[in-house]
Amino acid sequence: MTGTAARHLYLVRHGEATPDESGLTDRGRRQTVLLGERLRGVPLTEISHGPLPRAEQTARLIHAQLDGTALTSSEAAGDYIPHVPARDELPEDAADAVLDRVAAFPADERDRGPALARAALDRFTGPVTGDEPRHELVVTHNFLIGWLVRAALDAPPWRWIGLNHANAGLTVIRYAPGRPVSLLLYNDTGHLPPELRWTGLPPELHV
Repeated sequence: MTGTAARHLYLVRHGEATPDESGLTDRGRRQTVLLGERLRGVPLTEISHGPLPRAEQTARLIHAQLDGTALTSSEAAGDYIPHVPARDELPEDAADAVLDRVAAFPADERDRGPALARAALDRFTGPVTGDEPRHELVVTHNFLIGWLVRAALDAPPWRWIGLNHANAGLTVIRYAPGRPVSLLLYNDTGHLPPELRWTGLPPELHV
């Protein structure tokens, strides 16, 4: 009889992107190489990445430093609005600011996002079938990382908002059979020197 085993999900925001988001900057490539070096000791079986160039380039640079790891592109790992909140979901004092922020994104990202977010939960979360633990990496974007962390913590759907992730920061979630989901690591940049940390976040969030 087939059992279930733990899934270790490694989430990475792409490296620093060029202003036109057509690829990575020199700093972004350096961030990514250092992250790949950190992940060499992890028994990853698959790297999934979103379809945009900044995520694909990040994934390929990491993949080049690892042996025996599959590399796949996934729409569910892309850049989109995972949940469009209604006003009555939100704290009264923050509702206007949140709704204005979400409305500023392209309609396509808002319209297609919820279905992709559900697909991401189906594809990337929960224990796995079989007897062997699975370690997989998803190279993605800030909003999807926030969405998956929110789900791991059983927070309300709108709470992906306000979870901010640095370029090449590392988050790890464990889904073990019969146990609560564990957030093992969040937005860790210990593999980066100080000058490469906190890119992708506004100055007031730098620590």
